[in-house]
Parts: sequence; structure tokens; C-alpha cells
Amino acid sequence: MNTPLHRTALLAATGTALVLSLSACQSAGGVRSAAPTTAATTASVSGKTTNSGKTTNSGKSTDSGNTADGDRGTTPYSPRATVASVTAGKQATAATPLCTSHDLSVTAARQDGPPYTHLVLTARNTSRHTCRLTGFPHIQFLESHKQDVPAVAKSKPASPVVLTAGAPAYAAVKLSDGGVDEDNEPVSAFAVTLDGDDTVITVTAPGAEGIAVDPAKALTGYWTPELRNGADDF
Repeated sequence: MNTPLHRTALLAATGTALVLSLSACQSAGGVRSAAPTTAATTASVSGKTTNSGKTTNSGKSTDSGNTADGDRGTTPYSPRATVASVTAGKQATAATPLCTSHDLSVTAARQDGPPYTHLVLTARNTSRHTCRLTGFPHIQFLESHKQDVPAVAKSKPASPVVLTAGAPAYAAVKLSDGGVDEDNEPVSAFAVTLDGDDTVITVTAPGAEGIAVDPAKALTGYWTPELRNGADDF
């Protein structure tokens, strides 16, 4: 008769122990899960990404490993870089020394056919360095006319002519209108000077009989890097 009561007491005791054990396990599980939650909250407050170990406080993407500023630095076209390049080019041109009479060889050739109203002056850099040729040739054809031949403004190039060693520059020169009634005078040689150099360069006129010049009609173009630039038609 005592056996059923004894079993009942044992079952009750066992059930109580299981309840206490489950409560303890749940309590312990709650403590373990609280720690990661606290760590995640701390990481969120500090602004750190625990997966990559990189900060995100700046708000810049760290997926590619490059910041937004780094991306700008690798952009193929940069307006600031272009402006800097243009400025550097202008400074380099300004730093190039002016061509002098010692740097150049100046020759003259007839242009077109009779009545030979125009010449082409060629100034070739015979030095071993680069020089800058500015302005136009200052020409005096006759001893009786000391003033320089006037220059045609429309033939002026947009920038100074920079001549590397051996490179030429050209200037078209008008001698006359080609009329038989003009006051032409024969010229076998004439004087040329350069901007920034007062040294007179004596240029031999082409042809066995020289050239015929009307001082009232003579004109000169600016130095240009090409033989004709479309603006020397005068």
C-alpha cells in the first residue's frame, strides 16, 4: 500500500527539480544572449562596422575600399588638371627666350609669278636651343625710307611662334601692286631686325636684278609657323 504513495512523492519531487532546472537554463540563456545585444548596441553607437573593421563615421562607402575623395582623384577628366596644364604651358612659353639675330638665318624668296608683288621671308632657327619669335620682321628696303614697313594686324597669330632647333617661321611681304605706273625702286638687299634685338640682319633680295619696291605700297605680315595661314592675303 505504501508503494503508490512513495512513487507519487518521487514524481512530485522530480517534477519540481525539472521546473527549477528549466528555469535556471532559461535564465542562463537570457544572460548569454544579452551580451551580444549589448555589444551590437555599442558598435552601432560608436559608428563602427564590426564585419570589416572599418569606420563608417564619415558616411563614405567602404565596399570598394576607396573613399569618395579617392574616386575623384582617379576620374579620367579633371577640369582643375586641365586648367593647370594650360597654365603650365603658358608659363613654359613665356620662359622660352626670345630669338635673336644669332639664333636665326633669314632669307627671302619670290612668291607667285610675275609681276612678283610679294616676297616670303623665312627665319630658320640655326641654334641648338628653342627660342620664341614674336611680332613681325622690321623691314627697311631703302636708305631713303628709314621707317619700317607697316605690319598687317590680321596676320598676327594667336600665340607667339616657338621655334625648336632647325624649325622655320614665315612672313609674307608685299612689295608693290604690280602696276607699271608705280614709283618702284630696285632693291638688291634690305635690312631686317627682330623684336627685342636691334641687330640689323642684311637679307639678299632674290633674282639677278633684285626686286622692285614701291615704299608707299609695301606691307609685311607677322611671323607665323606656316607659309600661309589665310590671313596674309594683302
